[in-house]
Order: sequence, then structure tokens, then C-alpha cells
Amino acid sequence: MFCLTIVPAIVRDTKALDQGRMCRHESGSMTSDTPDSLIPYDEIVQEALRAVVGRVLGSIVGGGGTLPGAHHFYITFKTGAPGVSIPPHLRERFPDEMTIVLQNKFWDLEVLPQLFSVSLTFNQVPAKLTIPFAAITAFVDPAVDFGLQFQAAAEELEPEAHEDAENDGPDSDPDGSNVVSIDFGRKK
Repeated sequence: MFCLTIVPAIVRDTKALDQGRMCRHESGSMTSDTPDSLIPYDEIVQEALRAVVGRVLGSIVGGGGTLPGAHHFYITFKTGAPGVSIPPHLRERFPDEMTIVLQNKFWDLEVLPQLFSVSLTFNQVPAKLTIPFAAITAFVDPAVDFGLQFQAAAEELEPEAHEDAENDGPDSDPDGSNVVSIDFGRKK
């Protein structure tokens, strides 16, 4: 059996993914049922997409640490994920998830194979954050209407409500109009 997912160039919602998925059994009949896989495709794809974030951030470091043109990034991550290092006052304020903005006031951006670290200000107080790529749940560059959403690695619970991070980012939120969301519909 093989499955083919037809994904439009710009995915506006995950229903488009479900509508485009068709599987053909060896008998030739078509079905929308997806069998359990012995190969963890969803994990492999999630890891590859997170590598996109690492490559983009690495190109910023390689370019002297400044963002080209109007590019800026919203990066959302799980604050309680293994390897995340943030100051205690931020962990108290954002016990589940937080979004940072890399735009104007950031420094000491360092990108390693499994994580990145960056220094930002929160209410004029500097803080250094270390974030493994596996902890990232969303990456958006509103300047070019690009975004990626990732499945939460740990829990699949709804995040708790929290305040905005209030670092040096603009006041507007990205509209997420070109966010690519990958959901392999794993049977539970």
C-alpha cells in the first residue's frame, strides 16, 4: 500500500491535508484509512522541519548577527521541555509555553546542532535563553508570510493561557496565514 498526500503550495488549515490524503491498498481500492507505520515518519519530518529553523538561525549568525531586510522571527517553545534554560522569573510567568521575538534587540545568538541560545530583554531586563530545537512548537517570519508549526513532543494538552513575553518585538501578532502544519493522523 502507498499513501499520497496532496498539499497545496500554501496550506491555510489542516483540513486541506486530511482532504488530500488518499491511500491505495495492494488490491487497488482507495481508502482514507492510514495504517500504523513501523517507521516513525512523523518524527523524522518534525526533526527535518526543526532543522530548517536551525539553518535559518545559523545563517543569521554567519551573516554577522543581524537580520536581513525586514525579516524577524516569532519562536514559540515549551518552557518545561528538557534542555530549556530560561531565568526563573520567566519560567514562573510562562510555565508551559512562551513566544520570543528576534527582531531588534537580541545578541549573543549561538546555534548548535541541537539547540540555540540568545540574549534578549524583557521589560529592559536582559536574559539569556537556551532552547533545544525539539522544544520549538512554532516558527514564523511575518515579513515573508512564512511559518511552521510543530507537534508538541511531550504532551498533547492545550497550553495554559499566559501573558505576552514582552521582549523587544512589535505589538502585532502574526496572522499565521501561511503556516504549514503537519499532522500525520497517528491512530491513538
